[in-house]
Amino acid sequence: MEPQDQQPAPSNQQPIPQSVPQVPETNQPIQDGGVAAQDAQHLQTQGMSLPPEQTIPGNGIPLFPNPDDTFAALQQPIYNNGAFANPGLVIPQNQQVLGLNGSGISQPANGNGLSADDIALYDRQLRLWGMEAQQKIQSANIVIITMKALANEIAKNLVLAGIGSLTVVDDQIVTEADLGAQFFLAEEDIGQSRAEAAVNRIQKLNPRVKVIADPGSIMSKGASFFGNFDIIIATDLSPTQLAFINTATRLHNRQFYAAGTYGFYGYIFSDLIEHDYVVQRDKSNVPTTIGPETRTRSIVKVESQKEDGKTIEKVQKRELYSTWDLASETSLLPPEYLKSRRRLKAVTPALSCLRALWAFQQSHNDNPPGNNKDDLKTFTRLATHNHQLLSLPSETLRSEFLRSFLQNIGSEIAPVTAILGGQLAQDVINVRGQRQQPIQNMVVFDGDKMEAEMYPLHPEGNLGRAQLELATNPMVPLGHVDPSQMIPMDQTGMMMGTGM
Repeated sequence: MEPQDQQPAPSNQQPIPQSVPQVPETNQPIQDGGVAAQDAQHLQTQGMSLPPEQTIPGNGIPLFPNPDDTFAALQQPIYNNGAFANPGLVIPQNQQVLGLNGSGISQPANGNGLSADDIALYDRQLRLWGMEAQQKIQSANIVIITMKALANEIAKNLVLAGIGSLTVVDDQIVTEADLGAQFFLAEEDIGQSRAEAAVNRIQKLNPRVKVIADPGSIMSKGASFFGNFDIIIATDLSPTQLAFINTATRLHNRQFYAAGTYGFYGYIFSDLIEHDYVVQRDKSNVPTTIGPETRTRSIVKVESQKEDGKTIEKVQKRELYSTWDLASETSLLPPEYLKSRRRLKAVTPALSCLRALWAFQQSHNDNPPGNNKDDLKTFTRLATHNHQLLSLPSETLRSEFLRSFLQNIGSEIAPVTAILGGQLAQDVINVRGQRQQPIQNMVVFDGDKMEAEMYPLHPEGNLGRAQLELATNPMVPLGHVDPSQMIPMDQTGMMMGTGM
């Protein structure tokens, strides 16, 4: 796998302490029975009962003439905080909206060519990624959901790069807390729409980019709303909201990013469905063969041409992706990790804690763990379960790390948001230019190690457009989970004795 660009390390800025439950002071592995792991089963879900003629055979996905009707049918389990009815939802082949891999994407007027002023303005980046890539960037219509510190960094980088348009969706008003790590807001904006206040300053970065404020709620949008954009970026949202949005992006075959920060920790997730890019290199003596390179990446086309006396090889590769809920809940690390204990020990425990946090929020009306014993016990068990599910060594998940992670929830640290925001924006630029390997598919930032590592997290079975709905209770391999440490489950799929 081609190396990713390295990101600068954050400064030694401390997070704002939050009131959190007290965890044991001893820095020991979490492994006793009091913090047992949960059985790796999907919660029981309520499916939608539809006539056979209104479902896709072998899939169970509801099929309506209008994508908004399909999307609306999914809203009931979302608003009831139930499990997502169709985690692997993809648009049927006869209803696909073209737009990925450079085919069929609508091109605004400013994407047809570059003026002399554009060439002068973007001279430095034209030297980096070329005229064709810049034209694709200038044709991009992008929406960012939630304008907090992380979204500030993403918006800044994309607007300066010269995208076609940026829409900011945020239904919250500016509060005093927003002024700590955000640079598009000022004290006089308190009480105003956060989207409208930020857009005024974003626009000043690059008048050539069309910047639009949308103060409405993203959960009230129909699926057709997301079809208006090439790339959808959702930041600092709950896992329920992210699954809701990702379903809409799949319905309209649009590329999706999710990201969030928790003080010194954070993540980036991408679902590009299927993405093609071209690697150009000197031709070697070993012929390049068409076919799979990894489970997610394959070579689909190879071309050669002469340049300055050298034979240049252009290799077109394709990456396949999974949906948010499949990657964030039960997907395991790739086999190459499982074969190497050294690699498993190097995996940050922040990955286990992030998945524990998302699972906790789904069972607690999108709320993070509170300052009480029951929430601490539940979160610790969830973190232990996810650590075991990923086959990670128990000694790498310590009470000291759990305490640090909990203390960072709810805080924003400018250097961390700058690192992750810059990395996500750079990946968007790479995806539009189709010249470099994109993120695949989860990046986790660990401020303790000052590292942002990429982990491909996918379920067994199909990927990309062929990824169909999984059964409500898939059999997931548990790795080295100790059965004696499983959390008992009652008939409703809730953990017993955890205060949930």
